[in-house]
Amino acid sequence: MTKALFALPFLALSLIAAKPAPVPLKPVVAMSAPAEIAADPANRWMLELSNGGRVVVQLRPDLAPQHVYRIQLLTTQGFYNGLAFHRVIPGFMAQGGDPLGTGEGGSKLPDLKAEFNDLPHLRGVASMARAESPDSANSQFFLMLAPTFKLDHKYTAFGRIIEGMAVIDAAAVGEPPAEPTTIVRATLGGPLPVAPSAPVAAAPVGESPASAPVAEAAPATK
Repeated sequence: MTKALFALPFLALSLIAAKPAPVPLKPVVAMSAPAEIAADPANRWMLELSNGGRVVVQLRPDLAPQHVYRIQLLTTQGFYNGLAFHRVIPGFMAQGGDPLGTGEGGSKLPDLKAEFNDLPHLRGVASMARAESPDSANSQFFLMLAPTFKLDHKYTAFGRIIEGMAVIDAAAVGEPPAEPTTIVRATLGGPLPVAPSAPVAAAPVGESPASAPVAEAAPATK
């Protein structure tokens, strides 16, 4: 009996030792940008709209450096000036950035490799539209009017509206709208930063927009 009683503590110790170490939890992406990102004025994207308001997007180069730089570069080139929000669906999103106004156009720059990340597609989040290929984002973007989590990890979120949400809420509705709201002028809060040193590798292919309901995916860009 005595031997058995002494054996129990050793058995317990062996079971504890055999227990696998806990898997560290993946950090949750904060909706607010890190202090150093927010402090850089170049990471503020300002859209003056034809409805008289202004939208300010806090860009997140910490999450999608290549996509943010594309927005910054095209903005400094005046690319977005005069372009319409050609697809606005209440309770879903407002999409712009197409020089053709049809959802099929883009800039003359090469398409971008996907930078899918953990920023959820909540109301106010800015994300890049694309075609069926995950590596086909170019210049078109959409601003979330309501949470749509089925877009997460399928589209590259690159920022979030921090001022003027009511302004984009008031954008003319339609696909396309009869009298679309346009971007009168797009600017950055500071000078164009240095380009990211190397492209981010393409992420795994997710569900293509062609196989998802229209209210759950952004439209094709080309």
